[in-house]
Amino acid sequence: MESAVQRFLTSLQGKTIALCGIGGSNLPLIRLFAGYGAKVLACDKRDREALGENAVLAEQAGAQLRLGDGYLENLSADIIFRTPGMKYTMPELTEARSHGVAVTSEMEIFFDLCPCPIIAVTGSDGKTTTTTIISEFLKASGFRVHLGGNIGRPLLPDIESIRPEDVAVVELSSFQLISMRKSPDVAVVTNVAPNHLDVHKDMQEYIDAKKNLVLHQNAFGKAVLNLDNAIALSFADCLRGEGRFFSRRQKCTNGAYLREDGRIVYASFGEETDIMPACDIKIPGLHNIENYLAAISAVWGMVPVETIRQVASTFGGVEHRAELVRELHGVRYYNDAIGTSPTRTVKGMLSLFDQKIILIAGGYDKKIPYDEMGEVLPDTVKLLILMGATADKIEAAAKASSHYREGCPRILRVSSMEEAVAAARKEAQPGDIVAMSPASASFDMYKNFAEKGLHFKRLVQELE
Repeated sequence: MESAVQRFLTSLQGKTIALCGIGGSNLPLIRLFAGYGAKVLACDKRDREALGENAVLAEQAGAQLRLGDGYLENLSADIIFRTPGMKYTMPELTEARSHGVAVTSEMEIFFDLCPCPIIAVTGSDGKTTTTTIISEFLKASGFRVHLGGNIGRPLLPDIESIRPEDVAVVELSSFQLISMRKSPDVAVVTNVAPNHLDVHKDMQEYIDAKKNLVLHQNAFGKAVLNLDNAIALSFADCLRGEGRFFSRRQKCTNGAYLREDGRIVYASFGEETDIMPACDIKIPGLHNIENYLAAISAVWGMVPVETIRQVASTFGGVEHRAELVRELHGVRYYNDAIGTSPTRTVKGMLSLFDQKIILIAGGYDKKIPYDEMGEVLPDTVKLLILMGATADKIEAAAKASSHYREGCPRILRVSSMEEAVAAARKEAQPGDIVAMSPASASFDMYKNFAEKGLHFKRLVQELE
């Protein structure tokens, strides 16, 4: 019998498919769709020169290019694949739908066709690390795992090779979730706090997008929610399947929690399993304990306790997340480029150490408040080096703190990462910690957070 995957792919023959955005993630889709006889339009607002090699690779994969400011105008296609960053309600897409064009996304189609169980993670902070921990648990237990989504790898190009006994582990952003009408078998919401309000029309739209992760589960679905986060916990009201909860602050009746004695415990309707002391987790920080609690709750019943212990004690973390770059002249330098929101920086780098640090922060403005971060800066930072569009907001928040005193923290302003690293090198003394955690997005100066992190790491490695 022909599978759903084969029926979909063979149905593409002779159809015109428009892929919005020409980047590494769409190139495998061009090859897949063109290979089944579809006419593929690769559409991008950038011109050929700006696209560089990707324009050539898209054509070699079988696509016809549509470039420039009018790349979506009068787009004649049967199916349009929007990128996660494109608003689902933008006029060009609304117009296309009114003419019978199917507007979808790579992840929506993947969810429709995937033959194996899907574990998906969303949240304002911690979703990449939690997603990765889940995949490490499953791989160490012998599962064939397909890891992708917002974590940087499209999964639809692999759809023909995925078997029913495999497991797909997916990270999903609010931009991917906003138009999705299918939820995973296991849904994990790490937390929800203000984020991406430069793109979403308001906080409620952002919350509703996140809620889609659990909203469409059936009675057999499992949802893992943060008991310590009011917004994530509110999603319990719409659960149709099993609710699992995790907490660093209180006892759970069904899920993983941190006991008062510092041990991680899993409770399941009256029975408790003592898993391990939290201090055995290799990657530092209270936020990473929360990430482990969420991941354990997601895989409970699939992964042996001994495997959980083994992964926790050996997994070194994900690049750009509290990553030790080097120690030079007694000063440790950390790359935390993933700190793209105030809450992420507060729960991450600003919670890791028992001493005040030198913090490099600032970047693109996502129109979110910095009050919470400002309140803790005087107690956690000795020197605040600010750059980018959010520098004014972060400085104002620090000075508005009830703990702020003149020079506590000292504040320096710079115009580039080169200046920031040079200033940190000049000011740091043996025993100091320098951390780059922007508390902001990177789009004012960089393509993404990873590019920013790599630039910081290169500059630090070049220090003498």
